[in-house]
Amino acid sequence: MHEEKAQQKKQQEYELLEELGRGRFGTVFRCFHKTSNKFHAAKLIDKRLLTDSTDRQCIEIEPKVMTFLSPHPNILQIIDAFDDSDFSSIVLELCHPSTLLDRIADGAFSEAHACWVMRQLLEAVAHCHRVGVAHRDIKPDNVLFDWENHVKLSDFGSAEWLGEGGSMSGVVGTPCYVAPEVVLGREYSEKVDVWSCGVVLYTMLAGVPPFYGDSAVDIFEAVVRANLRFPTRIFRSVSSSVKDLIKKMICRDPSGRISAEQALRHPWILNGGD
Repeated sequence: MHEEKAQQKKQQEYELLEELGRGRFGTVFRCFHKTSNKFHAAKLIDKRLLTDSTDRQCIEIEPKVMTFLSPHPNILQIIDAFDDSDFSSIVLELCHPSTLLDRIADGAFSEAHACWVMRQLLEAVAHCHRVGVAHRDIKPDNVLFDWENHVKLSDFGSAEWLGEGGSMSGVVGTPCYVAPEVVLGREYSEKVDVWSCGVVLYTMLAGVPPFYGDSAVDIFEAVVRANLRFPTRIFRSVSSSVKDLIKKMICRDPSGRISAEQALRHPWILNGGD
């Protein structure tokens, strides 16, 4: 009873404002914290829509993982979390409304711009991996920007703790960005995140992902084939250095795929995309 009253008190400290976005299970609102006089984002998940244990696990793990990872300059900061009988609520730092996906839709990035984003994304991923967490759903939709334009990795609902030996299982992720070993139903390591980052990098430069199809099945088949191409009409002016990094990140064999830490030390990253 005491815990329930504490949760209610927390909830009353926040005033929900306009809706910012809507997902499968919940809605994100801008909110105002009456005590600190600060604006945040509030993610409200309707627990009545959670139909299976996997959905419930995603909702439970996200605030735990985000709290564990905080603070990091390139990971979305969790401010608060509380529950009632129907909703699970997470209060997060308020970011710019445009995601990386929105910015890619405005046109392909220059190498310098892509490098600026990728370096910060890799810093976030390397931090996750150092402390034993795999994100497992890295894609442009989940890359946000704060009001000072710093990259913020978000949405840890599919995250997983790396077990003994660092292996995981389970088909999670988004078709265009998921690694082939996930699609094949094999055990896999945190390097699935590196594959996804490589696909994000390719997409920033090309405006489209390297593997696509008319359906999820077609996309998965293309991912498993991993026939990475750099069409001349798109990559004519793209440097050999960034192509080398992409090849090392989008490597079908996980044992030959570089780590996030190694990607951060690649010459293209160190030279700022020049």
